[in-house]
Amino acid sequence: MKRVKSTNPELLNIVRLLRKKSIETGASIWRDVAERLAASRRRRVAVNLSRLNRYTKAKETVIVPSKVLGTGRLDHPIDVAAFTFSEQAKAKILKAKGKCLSIQELVKKNPKGTNVKIMG
Repeated sequence: MKRVKSTNPELLNIVRLLRKKSIETGASIWRDVAERLAASRRRRVAVNLSRLNRYTKAKETVIVPSKVLGTGRLDHPIDVAAFTFSEQAKAKILKAKGKCLSIQELVKKNPKGTNVKIMG
């Protein structure tokens, strides 16, 4: 049976960037995120804001290697980097004075991946 690969060019570029940064900086977090993004869509876990609220503290940085959904509430500011965001999730994160980042922005801002949590 033929193995089906993702054809989304944006996703493929992010995976390549993460693998490259992992090799350059020696940060294994980027390799882990790249492997999670390269997995099939069925295996990627969408994360609700309620989970982010439960497992984070104020001013933490979180990376979600899939989609952030808007179910739940967020009562403290956090920086969230994800492949995609729902509109409701973006609005709630910004309302809590947090930041919505793309994965590329987070890699540029923090190349070593220090103090970044993976959720999902």
